[in-house]
Amino acid sequence: MSARTYTRPRPATSGRVDIRLPWWALALPTLAFVTLLLLILNPVDAHAAGGDPAITQVFEHVQHTMLHQAP
Repeated sequence: MSARTYTRPRPATSGRVDIRLPWWALALPTLAFVTLLLLILNPVDAHAAGGDPAITQVFEHVQHTMLHQAP
């Protein structure tokens, strides 16, 4: 005769995934994105950025358009 084994019931799930990220997992990519965006919008600060001036003109045009939007 075998002994009966008792298993613990599983807790009810709420249907959502509980994932916890460390603070730097969001802060570092955000900081990198903002830094690159500022370098793109202000190419004077990007000392190593040499080359095609057409790209710089496109970004200046986008920046000018964003700053002078009609209300």
